[in-house]
Amino acid sequence: MDLDLLRSAVAWRDGRLEIVDQTLLPERLAVVGLTSVAEVVEALGRLAVRGAPAIGVAGAFGVVLGLAEAGPPRPGPEGLAAARADLERAAATLEVARPTAVNLRWAVRRVAAAAAGATDAAELRRLALAEALAILEEDRAACARMAEAGRAELATRQRLLTHCNTGRLATAGLGTALGVVYAKAAAGEPVQVLASETRPLLQGARLTAWELVNAGIPVTVVADTAAGAAMAGGLVDAVLVGCDRVAANGDTANKIGTYSLAVLARANRIPFYVVGPLSTFDPEAAGGAAIEIEQRPAAEVATLAGRTLAPEAAAVWNPAFDVTPATLITAFITDAGVLRPPFERSIAAALAGG
Repeated sequence: MDLDLLRSAVAWRDGRLEIVDQTLLPERLAVVGLTSVAEVVEALGRLAVRGAPAIGVAGAFGVVLGLAEAGPPRPGPEGLAAARADLERAAATLEVARPTAVNLRWAVRRVAAAAAGATDAAELRRLALAEALAILEEDRAACARMAEAGRAELATRQRLLTHCNTGRLATAGLGTALGVVYAKAAAGEPVQVLASETRPLLQGARLTAWELVNAGIPVTVVADTAAGAAMAGGLVDAVLVGCDRVAANGDTANKIGTYSLAVLARANRIPFYVVGPLSTFDPEAAGGAAIEIEQRPAAEVATLAGRTLAPEAAAVWNPAFDVTPATLITAFITDAGVLRPPFERSIAAALAGG
């Protein structure tokens, strides 16, 4: 696998946002260039780019693209006012493209805030781009810190069950939960991965397995419904998942099916870890009930590869995420270290920098 390419699964090159189109994997690895806010929103919506950190990075550069779409910066106060209006327009459009992943709103608003103090339109664009580039580099560094913290935490755990995709495709760096796997492999520690297929869009079977096979790390794909049997059969030493939003009390929104795995892990006395950067923690959400859950199109469940699976008259409920109560989580592995219960205290301290 071209690890340099996957390090840049979300990258900024020559004035455009380049992404690996994840809808084409594992059949084809293709890089797509995005040059407008509409293209970024469309890519986010169809999951061509996905994973909370990568979504945030894409949103940050989407703001930059929105400014570029307006044409050359105009001088004077009128030009600055127009640039600020363009900035706000792009930010408002982007931040609602995926409602559950808090990284998107966080990154978009961070770029907008960084550019707000500009004294002319050209400076506003420079500040916006500099902040987007900083977000990308910070995500890479955060991935490295999470990977090492996770490797230390899971030193005695070899067989890891993961859900969805949390690797190089989901971030600008090594990954979140899968970054821990990469760190263990790089250190020469034995590691094996059970990747749940992750219905309905099969991110585990299509993306996680593809990443790990190409990295030479042993991986076995299991049906979502086989996870309990694998745990009961002694095939799992720990469950390791990512996160799209973590509330102040530790309740965690992640890919649909995560809650089921947490319940199964508790029943089988297996530790359940959530891996994610502090940018995924939302102190404004007191608990899981405050997290908006994105609803996806019915066709994702009712069809597969163009074939109809369910009768047209059947209703479909297709939430993209579920919420795992904090009581089922062993610990959070973050870029600020491992956070343990009581999570209200440890999360607040980490967000405060303590």
